Amino acid sequence: MKAMLRATWLLLLCFGQVHAATAEEADAQAAKALLEKALAYYQSNGDKAFAAFSRQGEFVDQDRYVFVVNTKGVLLASGGPSSALIGRNVSEVLGPDLNKSFKDALAVPEGSGIQQADYRWQNWNDGKVERKHVYYQRVGQRILAVGYYLPRATPEHAKSLRDKAVKALEKDQAGTLKAINAMQGGFLQDDLYVFVVDLDTHRYVAHGTTPRLVNTDFSKIKDPDGKPVGEPILAVMAEQDQGEYRYRWKNPVTGKVENKHAYLRKTGHLMVAVGYYSP
Repeated sequence: MKAMLRATWLLLLCFGQVHAATAEEADAQAAKALLEKALAYYQSNGDKAFAAFSRQGEFVDQDRYVFVVNTKGVLLASGGPSSALIGRNVSEVLGPDLNKSFKDALAVPEGSGIQQADYRWQNWNDGKVERKHVYYQRVGQRILAVGYYLPRATPEHAKSLRDKAVKALEKDQAGTLKAINAMQGGFLQDDLYVFVVDLDTHRYVAHGTTPRLVNTDFSKIKDPDGKPVGEPILAVMAEQDQGEYRYRWKNPVTGKVENKHAYLRKTGHLMVAVGYYSP
């Protein structure tokens, strides 16, 4: 009976992962198809196409829409909320990281075909800043683009990153702690990050987004509402080698306090944790 239940659980888990991958693949195909449609329309109509791109119609597909910038960074058309920026140099409203990626995209020579990039942008459906993947192509002095929002990190993503960190620590503890604190080595993946606590001293030894917490007392950590977080997590790890804990914490991507579900695992005298956020 237990074997059957385990097999059923594994099947459902695999189905969930396949479903997520299939959904993302469908989003990617739909975004690319919308861009190809816009490119064909622009080739036939030139800049007159901007009016069609900027209204609700055939060039808006759910949260996917066409937008156009010129090589100086001025937004010329948009079927999304960024339409309010039409006529402005978009780089003026972008953060440093996104601005660099934006300028790199503007520098792509004509004839390079469809290009791809990732960035973060506000989703007009839920108002949250989320990961977005964009397809774009330069035509003369214009760059036409369509993007789609990537799915949030899943419980499986969080567990996988936690286990990756555990294996790395067991192989090279000092090097892995250094990599986590330097936000390198793949231990920071959008809103997923690793933090490590010494169970003997109860102090942080690594944190994937806030290295200034290193050497501070984890047992005294509280959520934004003042509810203890560190103490109950340490209590969980005092009784078992791995566990889970739910609390409220600031999402480094959205900048908002959200529900967080952390997966914990002990390796030697260290506790490794990775959590995913949910709205």
